[in-house]
Amino acid sequence: MSNTAWENLSNQAVAAAGVVYFLALLVHLAEWAAMRQPAADRSLVAAGGLEKRDGAGTAGDDVTDTTAGRGERIAFLTRLGFLLTALACAIHFVSLLGRGMAADPNRVPWGNMYEFTLSGTFVVALLYLVLYKKFALAWMGPIVVAFVLTVLMVAVIWLHDEVAPLAESLNSPWLVIHVVSAVIATGAFTLGGIASIMFLVKSRRLRLDAERGEDAAAAGWLDRVPSLDRLDKLAYRVHAFAFPVWTFAVLITGPIWAHEAWSRYWNWDPKEVWAFITWVVYAGYLHARATAGWKGRKAAMLALVGLGTLWFNFIGINYFSSTSQHAYAVERVVDVAEAPPLTG
Repeated sequence: MSNTAWENLSNQAVAAAGVVYFLALLVHLAEWAAMRQPAADRSLVAAGGLEKRDGAGTAGDDVTDTTAGRGERIAFLTRLGFLLTALACAIHFVSLLGRGMAADPNRVPWGNMYEFTLSGTFVVALLYLVLYKKFALAWMGPIVVAFVLTVLMVAVIWLHDEVAPLAESLNSPWLVIHVVSAVIATGAFTLGGIASIMFLVKSRRLRLDAERGEDAAAAGWLDRVPSLDRLDKLAYRVHAFAFPVWTFAVLITGPIWAHEAWSRYWNWDPKEVWAFITWVVYAGYLHARATAGWKGRKAAMLALVGLGTLWFNFIGINYFSSTSQHAYAVERVVDVAEAPPLTG
């Protein structure tokens, strides 16, 4: 295949992945809608389901049959949503492969902001699929798919760039080592942030229900989300995995690559500074949990601060900084000597 054919394949694969992600989102939303127990069923259950219907059985039997049918429908939609997400992720990978094969010479698909965004969203989806069974992440499906689909749309509409050879300073073995670790950590931090967000959402829901004197276990999509304790533990475990990977990317491979390209380990570049700020926030999160016993709401709020610094480092610096040598998303001509050695 020619380079043009590979690039066209990549563009078509991105579009196809977006369509399949959208279908997966629709299926997950239908799944959530099916979880809403009708008010009539709830009132019958609350009344004990003792009213007769045509002498053929009790209303409680009807409610049981309805609940069983709804459970089967929810289980089917859950499996279908997961399969569509897996298919979209596979097509997503084809788009990355096409970008790398379209370059002359062939290279890893991390030469510009568009390609890094494709890679970051792919890793978020892939980590969700890999951890799906281990951590019972079925509840996270619509959130992950909506996030990936939204960021992909932003990348295609505003960040798309033609395939080009890597800048000289990017053509280094450290590119693979640094970016792979940074992308994996970003994906894991994002999943941990989603768990922290849902912890805050569910805790608020339970608190409001308690204040209104309502049943905290009332049927609804939010009841699919694990208990607060499980959400808290999930967030902690994912952050504990991501932090050393981020440390490796930011404090080890990044400075080594910077020294190779710029003859200095640290340049006070805005991207470097914000990456370090992100590291400090997450270090404080893990330290507070381990020593001060921070759990629940306090830990979740601190995790969201870290998520905010992480994504500002990824998006904000590339768009709002005029001095960063990492701001390769800005449409300007960059001299090869100034080309950023750190693409994350």
